Amino acid sequence: MSNSIHGKVVVITGASSGLGEATARHLASEGAKLVLGARRLDRLQALAGELGLPAAAAVETDVTDAEQVKRLVDAAVAAHGRIDVILNNAGLMPHSPLERGKIADWDRMIDVNLKGVLYGIAAALPHMTRQKSGHIINVSSVAGHKVRPGSAVYAATKAAVRMLSEGLRQEVKPYNIRTTIISPGAVPTELPDSITEPDVAKGIHDFYEQFALPAESFASMVAFAMSQPEDVDINEILFRPTR
Repeated sequence: MSNSIHGKVVVITGASSGLGEATARHLASEGAKLVLGARRLDRLQALAGELGLPAAAAVETDVTDAEQVKRLVDAAVAAHGRIDVILNNAGLMPHSPLERGKIADWDRMIDVNLKGVLYGIAAALPHMTRQKSGHIINVSSVAGHKVRPGSAVYAATKAAVRMLSEGLRQEVKPYNIRTTIISPGAVPTELPDSITEPDVAKGIHDFYEQFALPAESFASMVAFAMSQPEDVDINEILFRPTR
């Protein structure tokens, strides 16, 4: 696996914690060249320092701002001359029943979970089409396959990521670009901390404590998709805790 990941230029959003941080650690151990984006620059810089990355590899990035996402991707191309992979990972999960009318939470999920992915695609695609190569990995969720009470808007954003990714897959074939959707089940990240309703948050935290997989399980899925031969395009990975 390491031979096909070593030297690849990888941009990760939401890299300061959770799935993004775990993936950064895993890919760094495989020899990838990383450029990391997140809102919390202090945590991002600490991670970059721990991984031995240059200071320029940590770029403060709010994925709800298209210009900031473009700046992140352009920083990778400026540093390394190309971008091989973008992992559109940043996400929020403030569950609540629709009847509670948490409109601000709905807007945040749409802005981060869906528009953030679109902005990542928009930033990376011009470089990848010019290169005639690249790999776009978008993070969906089991919720993008199965909706439950209280998760309607979150599930809608994650289902939209799947539809967006499938449309992208069909459009980029002439440019030799690969696309992957990764849909994890419960993984212990800061996602439950974004839930603003205390009763809903307690239920989710209890579920995660009982069933969640380590974040490294997600990182291994990213590495698996990346490490395939260039003529193999892993389009979707859906995984859950065995329990």
